[in-house]
Amino acid sequence: MDPQPSYFKQMQRQGREGFYLKVSARERWGKRELERQIDGALFERVLTGKPKLSPLMRELHPQATTVFKDRYLMEFLGLPSNHTERDLQRGLLGHLKAFLLELGRDFCFVGTEYPIQVGGSDFAIDLLCFHRGLQALVAFELKIGPFEPGHLGQLSFYLEALDRGHRKPHEAPSIGVLLCKGQNADVVEFALNRTLSPALVADYETQLPDKALLRAKLDEFYALMELEGR
Repeated sequence: MDPQPSYFKQMQRQGREGFYLKVSARERWGKRELERQIDGALFERVLTGKPKLSPLMRELHPQATTVFKDRYLMEFLGLPSNHTERDLQRGLLGHLKAFLLELGRDFCFVGTEYPIQVGGSDFAIDLLCFHRGLQALVAFELKIGPFEPGHLGQLSFYLEALDRGHRKPHEAPSIGVLLCKGQNADVVEFALNRTLSPALVADYETQLPDKALLRAKLDEFYALMELEGR
């Protein structure tokens, strides 16, 4: 069963303050990180942007909705607007603690440019993590441009290689996260619906969000929820 409706309705009921109290206790944030998440409008971002997951992701990892985000805030990188994928990767490694805090407390870093070999050819995954709760390897592929359907083919290839040659017997199937800069919701939905891998597509943001725009989206969300509840 898809856990999204009940999860997001619960968020709506508990309100902004209740949300931050619950999440900060779960993630064990310190005062500075809690202030950062409030300043970054985490409540509004999570409530107005549900994670975009493939059908197999929902089937194999039903709790993934509460683990992953639709958008990740990485203002701590201080990257210029014309940054490269290499700049992004180096920035995340240079601010690894902040990156893991943004991902969530159960994420553990495994490696960067993680090597895999298939058919005698060498390949490398941008970033590889492990999630303790999901008991799965999580491969991150970084794209500084908008999402393209072809990106999922590369990610699926890496996941197959991880599952065949790197996953431990007690671990769940590996997960793929495509971090990109911008996405068309329809294109993402079409691409994810046909992929045979447990994967998701998420945006990364290098600047604090426009809070006025987020508040407007939140008002729209509440209005829609009221209509659906009638």
